[in-house]
Amino acid sequence: MHLAYPAVLSALLFCTGLYGVLARRNAILVLMSVELMLNAVNLNLVAFDVWLSRAAEETLHSGQALALFTIAIAAAEIGIGLAIVLAVYRNRGTSDIDKLRDTAEGHEPDGPGSDVSGSGASAPRTATEKAEATA
Repeated sequence: MHLAYPAVLSALLFCTGLYGVLARRNAILVLMSVELMLNAVNLNLVAFDVWLSRAAEETLHSGQALALFTIAIAAAEIGIGLAIVLAVYRNRGTSDIDKLRDTAEGHEPDGPGSDVSGSGASAPRTATEKAEATA
């Protein structure tokens, strides 16, 4: 098999993952796109390792070792990334990246408990304060 076939497939996978990272708004889909890009890199590493091993008599298979290392790093990355996304979803109620940018810049999200009148009064925090505010 020629080197061009896995290289073209790897380029297509990487471009698909890059499009997913740039175009998606859901954090989980962005993580899946990053995984697709890492798998494209793994395919390239293994393809070039096989191609170079045909020319050399003593091969170390360093491309396959790097691919295994990349798989281990990707597994750790997806575990930590999903934990962060779940924690953010529990706190904010959304995994939309555009809505999460507002909280990173220090803006308060416009939710049902936020004060939109601009009077400067804070929203009630406890059940008794909520009951007194509605009465």
